[in-house]
Amino acid sequence: MSNDKAFELLQNTEYGFLSLGKSKNGYAYGVPISFFFDKKSNVLYFHCALEGHKLENIRRNNCVSFCVVGKTQTLSEKFSTIYESVIVFGKVEFVATDEEKRIALTKLLEKYSPDNLSSGIEYIEHNIHKTLTFKIIVDKITAKGRLS
Repeated sequence: MSNDKAFELLQNTEYGFLSLGKSKNGYAYGVPISFFFDKKSNVLYFHCALEGHKLENIRRNNCVSFCVVGKTQTLSEKFSTIYESVIVFGKVEFVATDEEKRIALTKLLEKYSPDNLSSGIEYIEHNIHKTLTFKIIVDKITAKGRLS
């Protein structure tokens, strides 16, 4: 799959799966998340609560992968599938400044609640310290697909 198609899929897919290293219980951890991909800076943003399993794993090991899947269709007569997918490999960093955090949360708002921007921005302002915001600094992107 071309880079342009991979970037398009990252920008338009509703959610993806964040894969984190082993938890202290020994299990790997994968979790679906909402996100925003900034093609210009090659960074993927997401947020989470102030505590929890995802946060514990990120603190233990910030090397992650993130996968999105686009259109799929089973081709039963060909024993195959039409599909498109992108995997991002990178390192998670906490968004340190309120300014970058506000920008990232606003981009998430524009993606998921475009009809409620003004009330969403007000919500962000009142709750900005109740959420953690992260960015995945992209090291590598792989993309595959079968279109027919």
